Amino acid sequence: MRLFHPDWPIMKDSEIMPKGWTGWPEGKRFAFILTHDVETDLGQGRCLRLLELEKELGFVSSFNFVPERYKVSESLRNEIVRNGYEVGVHDLKHNGKLYASRTKFIESAEKINNYLKSWNSVGFRSGAMHHNLEWLHMLNIEYDASTFDFDPFEPQSDGVNTIFPLWIQNNGTGSGYMELPYTLPQDFTVFISLREKNIDIWKKKLDWVALHGGMVLLIAHPDYMNFDDHKIRIDEYPMRFYRDLLEYVKDRYPGQYWNVLPREVARTCKKFLSPD
Repeated sequence: MRLFHPDWPIMKDSEIMPKGWTGWPEGKRFAFILTHDVETDLGQGRCLRLLELEKELGFVSSFNFVPERYKVSESLRNEIVRNGYEVGVHDLKHNGKLYASRTKFIESAEKINNYLKSWNSVGFRSGAMHHNLEWLHMLNIEYDASTFDFDPFEPQSDGVNTIFPLWIQNNGTGSGYMELPYTLPQDFTVFISLREKNIDIWKKKLDWVALHGGMVLLIAHPDYMNFDDHKIRIDEYPMRFYRDLLEYVKDRYPGQYWNVLPREVARTCKKFLSPD
């Protein structure tokens, strides 16, 4: 296996705590935040099975849907929220063109804001982890999740180099939003691109983030999970890998992790990371 950086998935100095950091609520050692990008209608059809798995093990997560790539089920969104989970907006069309020009982004931002309002959502994530943190001030969001601490496998590979949330200030208005970078490698990278057959990479990075009291944030796609553990396509991995991760956290760190919805992380951290 050839990696682009010998230290991946860990970036030195990303564990430095931000100015004003006061620690996680309830004295928890680290945050454990689960997010799901639903990229296709196939993935949409697997969401409730994924939700039930998390409920069984005592976890909550967010599900991010692409508004104009497939028909997003209103009843599914309502069921997710009814169960105490979160719904976010994932790009607009997920075609790699969201940031093609400022003019195009302004047009897209108006549509995205309409979906945010209609879905009662406060979080956003771009497709393919493309990002322009300045332009994102045009969105009516409490948080964005389009970045990562360190990931040389991403097409726009400039990471934010921190395992903590960070405040993105709008210098023109004084407002801003929380940025929540993912800090565990994406499931697609580990199991589809690198063809790993266990969760050792996840465990290594999770243990390191937990050691430094950071935020473990994962993107896992139901589109690539095979829930039956047979007839696994080349673009799928066994769902049991994801279950293994949840069970690992639950067994190794009982009572030590803060598993909440991304919006709760944003609202909590804003209190001491924003200048207001």
